[in-house]
Amino acid sequence: MQDSHSHFANPAAIESYARDVPLRVPGLHDLHRMTMLLLAEEASETAHILVVGAGGGMETKSLAEAQPGWRFVGVDPSPAMLNLARQTVMPFADRVDLLEGTVDRAPDGPFDGATCLLTLHHMNRSEQMHTLRGIHRRLRPGARLVIANHSAPGPDPDCWMTRTAAFALRDRPDWAKAAAAAKTIGQRLTLLTPPEEEDMLREVGFVNIGLFYAAFSFRGWVATANNGNETPTQG
Repeated sequence: MQDSHSHFANPAAIESYARDVPLRVPGLHDLHRMTMLLLAEEASETAHILVVGAGGGMETKSLAEAQPGWRFVGVDPSPAMLNLARQTVMPFADRVDLLEGTVDRAPDGPFDGATCLLTLHHMNRSEQMHTLRGIHRRLRPGARLVIANHSAPGPDPDCWMTRTAAFALRDRPDWAKAAAAAKTIGQRLTLLTPPEEEDMLREVGFVNIGLFYAAFSFRGWVATANNGNETPTQG
């Protein structure tokens, strides 16, 4: 899956990541707080959390600040992004273990919760399935996973991606420029519809799948690792 993250080998992309991502993702800081709350409903005050796609370190920093008893293992295939994460989480370094690689590099756990934010859309569908299976296998029964990424909501996915691109431009709307940017983004990423995203989670064994975040083309879900006795439901 290393090639899926080749964009994050670009030094310019790494340098601008921490500055640009909050401008491109509506409500990013609130997304991080919602993620913490969703995990904390089921995780103890001393939980061990798996962070898949931990490069940059922003969500790990946010979770560590809010939950001083939580410990973290983060994995990311980009060495440069992991270096940035190490700088970001430096005040919490004694509670954060960052590993270079995909989910396959993560310890077996079991973990008390997991996140995969702004990551899955960089993978093709087969890689997404592999990643979700790897996360599920490492979670204790009943633990929660929180994901968020670009999606392809209907009835006009291109329109939603153009709105996302216009949001990121931060100037007066230039719809031609936004449409061109949206086309480039769409060509680079794997965009699944919300039902396809939920089907993947269900297929690998997650239950109680609920949409909790929607912002233009972005969607976020919370799901629970099946303990073998639960019937899949929504919400």
